[in-house]
Amino acid sequence: QVQLVESGGGLVQAGGSLRLSCAASGRTFSSSAMGWFRQAPGREREFVAAIRWSTGDSYYANSVKGRFIISRDNAKNTVYLQMNSLKPEDTAVYSCAAPRNTIYSTTYYYTSSYDYWGQGTQVTVSS
Repeated sequence: QVQLVESGGGLVQAGGSLRLSCAASGRTFSSSAMGWFRQAPGREREFVAAIRWSTGDSYYANSVKGRFIISRDNAKNTVYLQMNSLKPEDTAVYSCAAPRNTIYSTTYYYTSSYDYWGQGTQVTVSS
């Protein structure tokens, strides 16, 4: 079984920054990619960013492009989400996710592509 643990959430003023971390562990962890999703109250979970472990190729939702940066540390099995220029509409519970099998960039955006999920970390941006 794979375990994903997020950290780094909190309360920040608009325009500020936060960095989220997602540490993966388990008997065998060899996922092809990692994704970040978020869910605001009353809204569906939405894609934020994803990264391919082997190449570092990254993918972003239009709403965060240019403000968020996803990166990974292969040695630590950890993925990061650097969030800059935060806006009140970025307020949500952020969760990382990993697929059991290889997935491709065209499917990174879908929650159904992922099998393992972290418990989530709250990010609140005040105006």
